Amino acid sequence: MLFFSYFKDLVGREVTVELKNDLAIRGTLHSVDQYLNIKLENTRVVDQDKYPHMLSVRNCFIRGSVVRYVQLPSDGVDVELLHDATRREARGS
Repeated sequence: MLFFSYFKDLVGREVTVELKNDLAIRGTLHSVDQYLNIKLENTRVVDQDKYPHMLSVRNCFIRGSVVRYVQLPSDGVDVELLHDATRREARGS
């Protein structure tokens, strides 16, 4: 639940989602659920030459199980908050 809460705070921010099939999609985070399924708006493919068929896609839903990485905006990451939250979760409180 730690990451779910964190991603909910990033709604409306631009993120890049890299999928397990090497497709990377950048867009505005519209929503995320407890399974880390992600809905992006105003999307664009990072490597347009490799995936030209994806140029017309503007909104997409990404199943959480196919996500490899989510690149967050650097100014949106509060490292101390994440460290504290992971310590609390590891302790079980």
